[in-house]
Amino acid sequence: MNIAALISGGVDSAVAVHLLCEQGYRPDLFYIKIGMEGDTEMSCTAEEDIELCTATARKYGLTLNVVDLHKQYWDNVVSYAIEKVKQGLTPNPDVMCNKLIKFGCFEKEVGYMYDKVATGHYARTIEKEGKVWLATAKDQLKDQTDFLAQIDYLQVSKLLFPLGGLMKSEVRDIAKKMKLPSAYRKDSQGICFLGKINYNDFLRRFLGEKEGDIIEIETGKKIGLHKGYWFHTIGQRKGLGLSGGPWFVVAKDIDKNTVFVSRGYDTDKQYGKDFILRDFHFITESPWDDRPDEEISFKIRHTDTFMKGILLTDGNTVKVSSYSPIQGIAPGQFGVIYDNSSEICIGSGEITNLVNIP
Repeated sequence: MNIAALISGGVDSAVAVHLLCEQGYRPDLFYIKIGMEGDTEMSCTAEEDIELCTATARKYGLTLNVVDLHKQYWDNVVSYAIEKVKQGLTPNPDVMCNKLIKFGCFEKEVGYMYDKVATGHYARTIEKEGKVWLATAKDQLKDQTDFLAQIDYLQVSKLLFPLGGLMKSEVRDIAKKMKLPSAYRKDSQGICFLGKINYNDFLRRFLGEKEGDIIEIETGKKIGLHKGYWFHTIGQRKGLGLSGGPWFVVAKDIDKNTVFVSRGYDTDKQYGKDFILRDFHFITESPWDDRPDEEISFKIRHTDTFMKGILLTDGNTVKVSSYSPIQGIAPGQFGVIYDNSSEICIGSGEITNLVNIP
């Protein structure tokens, strides 16, 4: 089997390469270069990544290729993120990076020449009734299916996830035992294209600053100032600079550049149970035969917690009703739907409903 392996310089993708070689495969390795041109920190991070990828390739006698998808990334993913932030929403660039860049543009540029594309994601694929489904990883804490929930059937059918049946601790142990170059490298944090760049600095670069009021939503009282609604997201607690809290962001008025907050004590402004998903995307197909409601598991952010609830469908409308209250439902994020056993990732849609502004 002809395999292309995406490698990042981190421990996970390096162990994925090791496992493929252990199974007798000789994958070609590819490092996808994206990021902010002219940014010294980002350039240094990429150089370090490529050095580690080169060392891994050399260890196994494999070829490493650097694929520059910078322009495609900025045209598709970064522009998406900035536009969503302007709309007062909370985007997830990593989800769109997987869909459009790693398994989209890469496929058009290189991947089409290979039978399979392997990555270091913590996920699995399983086959049921002749069709391939995206499935959750053994390590529920590290599971990354929520970042893959916008890929399509052709993409999931071609993917290999060598780490899907391993715990993170096992991956680290393998890396140390095999003396992989990235064995002791820390896991990357944050948004894929930012590297070490602070997210607020990124927003400031493109959207600037504009002073606005912070309003207590229950009383309408002005209690502070902020530097732009785009720096704040629903559910946010830190970084508000307010005393007498804890305070939480519960709504934004983008026309007036106003941020609404609540202390979060027994308030329906801070917690919710229902949300609507726009443009719901099935990865493989709907497993429910158009039934109007179905018991499901779901995620609205990247955590190890799978929430339980009911999926309600009415025509093109998809609504989730959670069994328990959820803190900080942020419009713009993806609501990711799983079967009731939290094994199969069915698909995702963008959360759309907002807290009513008085």
